[in-house]
Amino acid sequence: MQAADVLSHARPRLLSRAEYDRLVQTGLFANERIELIRGILVEMSPIGSRHADPVDFLNRHFVRALGDDAVVRIQQPFAASDDSEPEPDVALVPPRRYADRHPEQAYLIVEVADESLRYDRETKSALYAASGVPEYWIVDVVGQVVEVHDEPAAGAYGRIRRLSAGDELAPAAFPKAKLKVRELFV
Repeated sequence: MQAADVLSHARPRLLSRAEYDRLVQTGLFANERIELIRGILVEMSPIGSRHADPVDFLNRHFVRALGDDAVVRIQQPFAASDDSEPEPDVALVPPRRYADRHPEQAYLIVEVADESLRYDRETKSALYAASGVPEYWIVDVVGQVVEVHDEPAAGAYGRIRRLSAGDELAPAAFPKAKLKVRELFV
């Protein structure tokens, strides 16, 4: 019997973010690349160089450009809702220490999509919009474009713009952190 067969006949027991955090603290998921999405443990894809390079670039760029105006978190948990704790590639969050809990607010979240474009557009976009993240970027390494999602309302982003190599962009909260789209792709 396959997992899909079980799910067609039974109701799964979903995890809350609090339960997930307790399990993580016990070391249950040590050395596993997973995240909690809508109560379900989701395996994360391995990170290849085409994925890692734009993350590294954005990290350096935002740390330099923002200084103490925001914390730049790289592939760290974000407390999106009571049943979701994704680990976005880049998150710009309010400046403070997060030793006691993961951030629940972000100025900007960025996902780099190599093979995950559909998942980032559908599942992650809806999750971040419902969480009130005002701006969400998808860096599409295959198409070499950046999708800028903003104006969240009712669990969706009201506006999506596609920016290509000749365009410039900056987080709405930090217009001084401008970059050229072409810089994201080698």
